Amino acid sequence: VQLQASGGGLVQAGGSLRLSCAASGRTFSGYAMAWFRQAPGKDREFVAGIAWGGFSTYGVDSVKGRFTISRDNAKNTVYLQMNSLKPEDTAVYYCAAGTGHSGRQSTYGYWGQGTLVTVSS
Repeated sequence: VQLQASGGGLVQAGGSLRLSCAASGRTFSGYAMAWFRQAPGKDREFVAGIAWGGFSTYGVDSVKGRFTISRDNAKNTVYLQMNSLKPEDTAVYYCAAGTGHSGRQSTYGYWGQGTLVTVSS
């Protein structure tokens, strides 16, 4: 089972990036998927999650209205569209998959390797 995250990179403040996370090795039918991030020296935090049916939640107040999580179940892929990026969004972003839908890391049994997002001021 693999979750492959991609789409990170260096962007100027105010720019946009779209992260993708493709699942392979098994079917994730019915699974929730999520994005977490970890900034240098900080704990990993829940950014957004999306249930199989498309219901989504956002865990970080500062991303609401700027980030959008979506999924394509036919492709076993989850996306995170990030607009109006700020330097404080700089972090390694991890995708995860699990049988529940919550902001707790323990909910998710499968994790990707992370993709680095750097936002310059």
